Amino acid sequence: MRRPGRDAGQVSVEFLGMTPLILITLVVVWQCVLVGYTFTLAGNAADEAVRAGTAASPGERQGACRQAGLRNLPGAWRGDAAVDCTTGGGYVRAEVGLKVPVLFPGALAFPFTVRGHAGAVEEARD
Repeated sequence: MRRPGRDAGQVSVEFLGMTPLILITLVVVWQCVLVGYTFTLAGNAADEAVRAGTAASPGERQGACRQAGLRNLPGAWRGDAAVDCTTGGGYVRAEVGLKVPVLFPGALAFPFTVRGHAGAVEEARD
């Protein structure tokens, strides 16, 4: 025979036991979102940089390329960003390196760099 009320509160105990696992899962998912967003930002910044580099005159190419690569980056990613533009053989290449933030953009960053690459043919000047 079973007495009623012996397992009262069992759901609360099980929920408290699962809470740390739920929180850890949310933190890991959020960090994955930040890594993916950083890859997206690096690729977009490289595209913007090379687009500006192809349209600029040869003397202004480096400055225009770097400025365009940094223009649309959020402030938390802009601080450690590295934009490198090279030309050769009628081709402009841009590489953007960004640090991946740990949990909160603008605080700490992982010790590795996410890189975005882009290239385009120089525009003809008449």
